[in-house]
Amino acid sequence: MPDIVWTILIGLAVGIIAKLLKRGSNEPQGYILTALLGIVGAFVGTFLGQFFGFLSPGEQTGFIGSIIGAIVILYGWGAVVKAKA
Repeated sequence: MPDIVWTILIGLAVGIIAKLLKRGSNEPQGYILTALLGIVGAFVGTFLGQFFGFLSPGEQTGFIGSIIGAIVILYGWGAVVKAKA
């Protein structure tokens, strides 16, 4: 349980940083979406790190891995929004 709380706390800060690093007109707006973006990015960063062998099973990603995960989510968001338009 503490690992999930830690991932969420890192994710809140990461969402803001990821949006600053990847600017665009079709990115999610608002603080709630930014927080959710960071949280999902932290989980995606953890998954990618474990999948590619950078992290051992059960190990959580850090700040940089979370930012990478959030940027991956932002690019996915952009592709979905662009496809709808």
